[in-house]
Amino acid sequence: MPISADLDTQLDKDWENKSLSEVLRAPVSALAGVTDDDGKLLNQALNVKTISDLGKNKYFRAAYALTLLSDTGGK
Repeated sequence: MPISADLDTQLDKDWENKSLSEVLRAPVSALAGVTDDDGKLLNQALNVKTISDLGKNKYFRAAYALTLLSDTGGK
């Protein structure tokens, strides 16, 4: 069974009805609350251009993993 999620609250209005593959190729500014200027800074600092790049970025993944570990009582 395919997995799906309602991402409308996570995306700018222009991207709400796009396919997952389109969203992953979208600039990070397609995420609700991320501006074009934020996207430029992410590109300059971490070479993050797309939502996929952001999700695969080793620093964001490490921070997320550490947060999950903390939330589950890990050390």
